[in-house]
Amino acid sequence: MALATFIVSGATLSCESVKNTNKAQRGAAIGAVGGAVLGGVLGNNLGKGGNGALGAVLGGVVGGVAGGVIGNQMDKQAREIDQALPGADVVRVGEGIKLTLGENAVRFDTNRSTLTPTAKANLDKLVKVFNDYPDTDIVIYGYTDNTGTPEYNLKLSGERAASVRTYLSGKGLKSTRFQTTGLGIADPIATNDTPEGRSQNRRVEFAITANEKMVQDAQTQTGN
Repeated sequence: MALATFIVSGATLSCESVKNTNKAQRGAAIGAVGGAVLGGVLGNNLGKGGNGALGAVLGGVVGGVAGGVIGNQMDKQAREIDQALPGADVVRVGEGIKLTLGENAVRFDTNRSTLTPTAKANLDKLVKVFNDYPDTDIVIYGYTDNTGTPEYNLKLSGERAASVRTYLSGKGLKSTRFQTTGLGIADPIATNDTPEGRSQNRRVEFAITANEKMVQDAQTQTGN
C-alpha cells in the first residue's frame, strides 16, 4: 500500500489541502495546535483505530522547528518501511509513524500467539529499517476480531503483540525500545459481520515515535 501522509494546518485537517505542506511547517503547526486538539482532529479524519497507535504517535509532540527536523527523519523511515514491506499500511502523522500490519503480513495460527513463517519473513524486512533508526521508540498493539469473548481476545491480542516484540528483539533490536499492549476487539477498522472485515481487524499496529535522544538532538540542532 502506498505511503500516506496526514499533516496539520492550523486547527483543522483536510486530507487534500495538506498534502504539499512541508515537514517544518507541520512541526510548527503541531506545536501551535496542541496534542489534545490534534488528537481529536486526526482521530476524526483517520477514522477508527485512533486510540491505539495513532494516539501514541500524537502523545509526545515536540513542535516548532525541532518537530520539523524529527518529521524529516520520520519521513525517511516511513519511505523505507513502505519500500521494505509494500503490503504494510504506513501513515506519517505528526512527528511519528503509524504502521499497520494486517493478517496478510503478520499471521498467527488460529487461537494462538505463535508467529507463522510468513509473519517472521515479513518482520525480518522491518528489522534493517528499525536498526537504521535506533533513536525511536516503538509501541506494538495487538488486535483481534470479535469472535469469542472480549476477555479471551484481550489476552490473546496481548500475547500476539508480545510475540512480535520477542521476535524483533531476538533479531538484535534492543528490547527496551519496545512496549506492547493488547487491545482485543477494540477500535475495529472494518465490520466484524463479514469474514473479510474480521480478517482486517486481526492486525498488529506499531506507533513509532522519537525517543529522548532524538528529541534532544533535534533541539540542539535547531537551537530550541
